Amino acid sequence: MNILNLLLPDFSLIALGMLVYRITNWGEHFWAGLEKLVYFLLFPALLFYSTARLKLDLSVTGGLLQTGMLALLCGIALTWLGKPFIKATPMTYESGMQTAYRFNSYIALALATRMAGEEGAGLMAMLLGFGVPLCNAAAVHALAHKSGNLLRELAKNPLLIATAAGLLFSVAGLHLPEVAGVVLSRLGGASIALGLLMVGAGLRLSGLKESKLMVAWLVGIKLLAVPAAAFFIGRYLHLPPLQWQIAVLFCSLPTASSAYILATRMGGNGPATAFLISFGTLVSAVTIPFWLTLVH
Repeated sequence: MNILNLLLPDFSLIALGMLVYRITNWGEHFWAGLEKLVYFLLFPALLFYSTARLKLDLSVTGGLLQTGMLALLCGIALTWLGKPFIKATPMTYESGMQTAYRFNSYIALALATRMAGEEGAGLMAMLLGFGVPLCNAAAVHALAHKSGNLLRELAKNPLLIATAAGLLFSVAGLHLPEVAGVVLSRLGGASIALGLLMVGAGLRLSGLKESKLMVAWLVGIKLLAVPAAAFFIGRYLHLPPLQWQIAVLFCSLPTASSAYILATRMGGNGPATAFLISFGTLVSAVTIPFWLTLVH
C-alpha cells in the first residue's frame, strides 16, 4: 500500500496529461512550446538545485554510482547482443535500442522526492548526472552513421550541462543565496508536474507495424533486465538501504520521452520509437511496484 501511495500521484499526473491532450484542441505548437520550457529551463533548474546542494563524497556514494552505471551498461550490451536475432530493419532497431536503457528523468526525480525527500532527490540527481552522458553517448553512437556528432550532441544537452554545473558548484564548496534557492526550487517544482503531464500527452499506442519480438526484447531489457542487474549488484556491494532503493528505482524507470526526438532528428524510425516509449511507460506502472517491493 505504501508503494502504491508513492506511485499513484505521479502516474495520475501522467494519466491526466494523456486525457488533457485528447480532450483539448490546444494544438501541437502549444505542447511543443511547453516541452521546450520544461526541457530547457524548468528541469535544468531542478537538476542544478538538487546537485548544487549535494555533498559529493564518492567514498559514500561511489557504490550507488557503480551500481547504476554497471546496470545501464548491461542494458546497452543486451541491445547489441539482440540485434542479429531481431527481425526488424536496421534503422528501426537502431532507433529503438535507446529505449532499452535511457530513462525518464521527470519520473525519476518525482518518485525519488516522494520516496526520501531532498536526500532522495540528491541521490537520484547524481545518478542522472552520470547516466545522461553514458546513455546519450550510446544512443547517438547507435545512430551516428545516419547523421550527427557525438560530442556536439552531448555539449548541447541542457540536463547534462545543469547537472555538471551543479556538481562543480557543490565540489567548489559554494552556497546558493537564499533568493536564488527559492527561485530554483519553485522552477524545479513546476518542472515535475509539467514534465509528468508531458509524458502523458506524448503517449502514442497506435500504428505499430514493427516486430513484436523487438518490442518484447527492448521493453524486457529496460523494465526487467536492467533493474535486475541493479538489484543484484547493489546487494553484492552491500549498499545502504536508501541508496539500494534509489539505484533500483533509477534502473526500473520507463525510457526517456526525448528518445523519439533523437530518433527523428537523426533519421531513425520515429513512430516505432514513440510506440516503444509509450508501451514501456504503461507497463512500468506494474514493474516499478514489483522492484520497489523487493528492496523495501
